[in-house]
Amino acid sequence: MTIDIKKELNDKQYLAAAQVNGPLLIIAGAGSGKTRMITYRIAHMLENGIHQSNILALTFTNKAAREMEERVKTLTNRKLTNLTVSTFHAFGVKILKESISHLDYNDNFSIYDQTDKISAIKEAARELNISPDVLDIYEVSNLFSSIKTGRQKWSERNNSFKPLYEEYQEYLYNHNSVDFDDLIILPVKLLTEYPDILNGYQLKYQYIMVDEFQDTSLAQYKMIKQLATENRNVCVVGDDDQSIYSWRGANYQNIINFETDFPELTEIKLEQNYRSTKNILSAANSLIANNTNRKEKELWTGIGHGKSIELYYPENETREADFISEMIKSFYLRNNLKYHDFGVLIRTNNLSTLIENSFLTENIPYKVSGGTSFFQRKEIKDIIAYLRVLDNPDDDVNFLRILNTPRRGLGKATLLKIREISKNKGCSLYAAAAELRWTGDSPLSNKVQSSLQEFIDMIEEYKEMLQDEEIKKFKTIKDLIETINYWGYLIVEHQKNEKLAKWKYKNISIFMELFEKWEKNTDSKDKKLGTYLNRITLLTRDDDEDSDEGQVNLMTIHASKGLEFEYVFLAGVENNIIPHARSIEENPDNIEEERRLFYVAITRAKQKLFMTSCKTRKIGYEIVDTGPSPFLSEIPKELIEFHTPAEDVNDDEAMGYFAKMKNKFNSKDH
Repeated sequence: MTIDIKKELNDKQYLAAAQVNGPLLIIAGAGSGKTRMITYRIAHMLENGIHQSNILALTFTNKAAREMEERVKTLTNRKLTNLTVSTFHAFGVKILKESISHLDYNDNFSIYDQTDKISAIKEAARELNISPDVLDIYEVSNLFSSIKTGRQKWSERNNSFKPLYEEYQEYLYNHNSVDFDDLIILPVKLLTEYPDILNGYQLKYQYIMVDEFQDTSLAQYKMIKQLATENRNVCVVGDDDQSIYSWRGANYQNIINFETDFPELTEIKLEQNYRSTKNILSAANSLIANNTNRKEKELWTGIGHGKSIELYYPENETREADFISEMIKSFYLRNNLKYHDFGVLIRTNNLSTLIENSFLTENIPYKVSGGTSFFQRKEIKDIIAYLRVLDNPDDDVNFLRILNTPRRGLGKATLLKIREISKNKGCSLYAAAAELRWTGDSPLSNKVQSSLQEFIDMIEEYKEMLQDEEIKKFKTIKDLIETINYWGYLIVEHQKNEKLAKWKYKNISIFMELFEKWEKNTDSKDKKLGTYLNRITLLTRDDDEDSDEGQVNLMTIHASKGLEFEYVFLAGVENNIIPHARSIEENPDNIEEERRLFYVAITRAKQKLFMTSCKTRKIGYEIVDTGPSPFLSEIPKELIEFHTPAEDVNDDEAMGYFAKMKNKFNSKDH
């Protein structure tokens, strides 16, 4: 099947898809059909004799990678089993699996998520006789990430954390584990220090495409540059106006770096928007024009002017939440819309509580994006790790997780000895530990050897009980949780916060209820523990799936990037919320990123945009007067219509209120 890309794409999209050789920078405005263009570009490459195995397409989310891959397969009607469409981190894992032995790791390494990372930092602190309670673990974790990725350097201000960082790194190595940052940093290290490895990847991936290029970090850019320098067939697609992730390392300056490193590049701008009405785009264009560090562009659309942007000044956040619920219900009933046609966007997660409460009261189904999956919570992962080892003792990853959780005196020295035996004998860590408990000339103290023996005996005992079909697995697991005294462990871990310990233990009770329900379900024929554990794996994976059909999408603006909704409600459009007070306090230059964030929010809307700005809001225990966001003054007033329920201000009052805030902003900042 021949694909006529000239017929399928607009002129600029066609130019972008047709050029496959040499460096190419595509500035793709919001809603400009970049995914469609990328899909056709890959199909065009395949049609023109470029082998699928020579193409590497990188993006940021599993969902985006899956969508891109599926679209290309559908378009070409080919299976494309050797085409690499991947997230940066998944590609990093691929490199590490093939080459991490060069860094003296085993290739069955574990990847620590944020929960695991925090546990590891706490363990590292204990090794240095530092109580984790005196640390702001979240801040320490962020510092370590910034140091590792090169966003920060050691200085007088943070130097005191250097020994802890080194101990944390040693902990990772001893546990044959890497953290999320390592999935980029270690591949870059391999590509830098081992020319043969780099040459191999350059030979394989002769054509590289990068989506959402404005979200790349300096380390990710370095990886791209290393892979593309030789062949120079690299296409990056991004929009500097949608760069909103500097806090996690994204650096929109990479567009400038790319222009410097590949000076022969061609630049193409995609400015035709297929998503939003003219009114919405006019508002977005006027707003973003106030940023100075950007490439000039003006989005345009063939869609009509559409409905006005509607602005509402509720008395407080309770009225704001009720207004959003009322409007969604009204449009849902009268305009033949589905609940998933609505997006409710907030600047920070703490604005969601009253909106959620209102949705529950009004029986509006909704989905909150960005929360932690139940099965990813540390306390649940700990119990699941025990079950995985009971089901498969040779599971090294989960064995390492439970060895000293709760603490049983089996620290770093024990682990190093277990790993040494495992490596020498080519056996699992569990088998090595089982051998070590009987060793006559053990290098371990009697106390440690006794503790190790108790641990292995306990695993063997519960493994046997779970295989006994006469005993309910639920009862066995409940007994195990009591035997290891997980409640006592939580109390010690959270000695300054018993409420948190109780909440975590309650989560384990919920997990046990779910397990008991599964075990009692007569429709479940296969009652093996492994079956249930595999089910959890699939459930956890499916949490990332696009399962918001029939639900209102309540999410932060950050989480909404890349999405679109027929109707968008942007809540809390107030000064100190957007732009966010803390962000501006940290660095006044952050005003441009806050404006980009507001721009992203506006451009999620297809047909209609509502904005709410409360007159008062409860902050802590106090009710404070708020003011509209200064960004509202950057939108032409003819594009905005004031929502005026009978009990609220009339149009003239609203205009006066708006003008007053605009004057206040102009006099202060301009």
